[in-house]
Amino acid sequence: MKTAPHYITKRLLLLSLFLFVLLLVCVFAGISLGSTGGGFKWVWNSVMGQTAADSMLNTIIWKIRFPRVIMAVLVGATLSLGGLVFQALLRNPLAEPYILGISGGSAIGAIIGILAGLSLFPGVSLLAFSGSIIILLLILVMSSGQSILKKDSLLLSGVIINAFCAAVIMFLISMAHDSKIHNIMFWLMGDLSMIEMRHVGYLALILLPCFVIIFIFSNSMNLMLLGKEMAQSMGVNIKAVTITLLITTSLMVSATVANCGLLGFVGLVMPHLLRLTFGSDHRILVPACVLAGGSYMVLCDLLARSLPQQGEMPVGVITAMIGAPLFIFLLKRSTR
Repeated sequence: MKTAPHYITKRLLLLSLFLFVLLLVCVFAGISLGSTGGGFKWVWNSVMGQTAADSMLNTIIWKIRFPRVIMAVLVGATLSLGGLVFQALLRNPLAEPYILGISGGSAIGAIIGILAGLSLFPGVSLLAFSGSIIILLLILVMSSGQSILKKDSLLLSGVIINAFCAAVIMFLISMAHDSKIHNIMFWLMGDLSMIEMRHVGYLALILLPCFVIIFIFSNSMNLMLLGKEMAQSMGVNIKAVTITLLITTSLMVSATVANCGLLGFVGLVMPHLLRLTFGSDHRILVPACVLAGGSYMVLCDLLARSLPQQGEMPVGVITAMIGAPLFIFLLKRSTR
């Protein structure tokens, strides 16, 4: 008879393999399709070295599309994983960095860095992280008079913080020079169009260690869902785990916001979908969020590039169009 650890390991490997293959298919589609042509056959021939290295289409595929698709993978994985962590720590199925205002705080810090003329890394990224931590502390203080685990107080705090962040962002935009306003507005809607491979490298250096840290604490999140007393009796240091995961998640989210702007509701859609599909074991859900979240964002970005007849729309428009109705449905369901 198979023991539970062996069963979990086998299930984890099989699901990870399946989702990794799905991610590869999405990445291949992402770099193959676009308004400037290409196609699956061209990309396959390019991978096999059967096309001219200096051709224009080859340059578009590997210098423009490929960095953008890999960035979409990292961003989707980060936001999905961020939503999963917040939902586990706060024991609230509606918790998510965008809804709680964490992304808005990161955006404020990033815009200040952009207006100050700082470099993306470390200047803008550091300010974005500082903004997310400040907003996180504000949310915890505002909801701590009752309990941060209470759904109503948490969501109310998030709504208030989001409104405050939106007001600050509008104030900062009103102070910007005309030449920067358009870029900031497009960036705020979630923009992957200006990504270069060096940006992908910087972000990967920040995110990959964070993914590992969250996976290490995945079983602790399982135990914390059973209740504070039960988790402590099983050896979980509640305070240390909570602080570590909150800071790690805030760092991940702020790094993605600094690079790509605000992408809403990804952390709401994917954890719910994966939880319904694979169950509530975070040892399974953490790698599932990384792989499936990356696939989801690649497909959203592909839609953002493909739907307009001319040009493209910000990918944040697609994620909001999918996520906002789901949020309303879940909110209505949770209040029954």
